[in-house]
Amino acid sequence: MAGQIDVGILGATGVVGQQLVSMLDAHPWFRVSWLGASERSAGKRYGDLPWRLAQPQPAAAAQLTVAPLDPANAPEILFSALDASVAGEAETAFARSGRLVVSNARNHRLDPLVPLVIPEVNAGHLGLLAAQRREREWTGAIVTNPNCSTVFVAMVLAALAPFRPLRVLVTTLQALSGAGHPGVPSLDILGNVIPHISGEEEKIERETRKILGELRGERIVDAGTVLSAQTTRVAVQDGHTALLSIALDAEPSIEDVRDALVGYRGDADVAALPTAPAVPLAVAAGEDRPQPRLDVWAGGGMTVTCGRLRRCPVLGYKLVALGHNTVRGAAGAALLNAELFVAREQRLRATAAEVACPAEARAEDSSPQTLSPA
Repeated sequence: MAGQIDVGILGATGVVGQQLVSMLDAHPWFRVSWLGASERSAGKRYGDLPWRLAQPQPAAAAQLTVAPLDPANAPEILFSALDASVAGEAETAFARSGRLVVSNARNHRLDPLVPLVIPEVNAGHLGLLAAQRREREWTGAIVTNPNCSTVFVAMVLAALAPFRPLRVLVTTLQALSGAGHPGVPSLDILGNVIPHISGEEEKIERETRKILGELRGERIVDAGTVLSAQTTRVAVQDGHTALLSIALDAEPSIEDVRDALVGYRGDADVAALPTAPAVPLAVAAGEDRPQPRLDVWAGGGMTVTCGRLRRCPVLGYKLVALGHNTVRGAAGAALLNAELFVAREQRLRATAAEVACPAEARAEDSSPQTLSPA
């Protein structure tokens, strides 16, 4: 790809916003040129604000001045790591102004016109965007990624789709970083498990069915799989663990289920995207894996690691899945969605150019152009 596309980050000062800044440093397609945040941070140099990640703050981002949440000077592609309390209205304003907003917030996920996408699972749901633009009468767009735990659950169920999942019980053990900063008070979590995370159970149950659903015309028909979720907060820094029991319509052997997980790749076009892991799902050896401390950074934090696959006397099959909640479950999920969008826009333009003028299109194919969502 010739050149890079300027992108911005809404909510750049939070944990997920900082993870986006870090992951976008030296990205082959995108260059961070704009950072937006609340009035509390607007006008300040980004490098003067607290940096919460272990990775060093990128020098180029540190020099940027944080802008208010105003579309006026923002680039055409924006990643949103805004808190749900402000994300709904702000993201709508940016989409109305002609920007593509790739959102990590929950506000628009269940909107019937907004794609809720995990690229390896349901890349085709981007087909909703034409209807979204027409019915909302804007030239921009909103694309969302799911709740962090939903990502891991949906990827496992997508891999098992050939066996037709019917019912799922899932209990999550969710890391502290999922609560943002400062997160859970130390005296509440040390030596403790908190058996409630507001809204998380509903997100897993509803979002997963939309992701696994089918795009029919200009609407998503939810999958028929029934899910029941329980969510807990545990004293782990990074990495959400999901304990799943699954009833399948078919009756595969344990070896067949393992092969389905190991062999799962999803859409072939997704594998070529810069942030896509070589292996979306891995199955760890050993009865005591996966573990957050040992496995959370698999595939640069983008691989979901499964283990303890065995028979369940109630539903048939059970396993453990682990993913990095702020990478695969948040910043990396949004980044992969943006790459998918841009790659598909490029292909659509190339196809249109080929139809309009085949000779010129072939010449342009040999010299890739910078992409834009316009």
